[in-house]
Amino acid sequence: MSFSTLGLAPALLRAVSAQGYTEPTPVQREAIPFVLAGRDLLAGAQTGTGKTAAFVLPMIQLLAASQPHNGARPRIRALIVVPTRELAMQVEESVRVYGSNSRRSTTIYGGVGFGNQLAALRRGPEIVVATPGRLLDHARQGTIDLGGVEILVLDEADRMLDMGFIRDIRSILALLPARRQNLLFSATFSNEIRQLAEGLLDRPASVQVTPRNTPTDLVRQVVHPVDRGRKRELLAHRVRTHAVDQALVFTRTKHGADRLAKQLLEDGIATTAIHGNKSQPQRIRALNDFNTGRVTLLIATEVAARGLDI
Repeated sequence: MSFSTLGLAPALLRAVSAQGYTEPTPVQREAIPFVLAGRDLLAGAQTGTGKTAAFVLPMIQLLAASQPHNGARPRIRALIVVPTRELAMQVEESVRVYGSNSRRSTTIYGGVGFGNQLAALRRGPEIVVATPGRLLDHARQGTIDLGGVEILVLDEADRMLDMGFIRDIRSILALLPARRQNLLFSATFSNEIRQLAEGLLDRPASVQVTPRNTPTDLVRQVVHPVDRGRKRELLAHRVRTHAVDQALVFTRTKHGADRLAKQLLEDGIATTAIHGNKSQPQRIRALNDFNTGRVTLLIATEVAARGLDI
């Protein structure tokens, strides 16, 4: 099956092709027609399955098909809520890539000042990608108006609930118009997620493309038994022997991430860390250094566990 069978407009098909994609992933194949039909959607899809395009592509088409009247005051027509700053930037980049800059968009997230975000909101974006806390900060200060939202996306919904955002999510929902299209994407479906979906979605279509707690097809899992005190030694050995060219390494705590990164640097391995105590410029620099190959090991807490396209 090709993207041309999904009902996408020619401009979007050209944008997809320009990115080098020829066949839709399962979540794209199943979700895009439902979204284009205006249905609410409950989608089970893990990180790495192409789900961002599954909602960004049809969203751009729906907004283009129902342009407001000339002279109408610019308004936010689509809101995408995500758990982390990095995912917000990544999703908004997809909006710009697939929309060929024809859809005005911006990001709203914490860890940076309000000034640039306020200026971006005053320019009248159609699509806002936001983390819950900073979005509510803007709402409380009266710097954002969500009364015109036509499409709401909750991406990585289970991750947001794990991070304690359920109250914020409910506060955001109270700011939105009653009539809108709702899309909920989650890797897992706890009772709390199902309760959220029941209160949010109206006769939703359902898409489940991966069984729960299974890796994507592109992942090969290997276990290396090692004493707790020798894990760093094993990691450094695998890098030095070129068994590992680059790796994203997860630790349980922020302090543990910093400590491991410092030790590996002392071992002569180019390493950096990313976690919630890092400033936004530090986090962006760490990701860029890892993406460009300047850094061999990126040590991360769960802040990087979902959605990063590396």
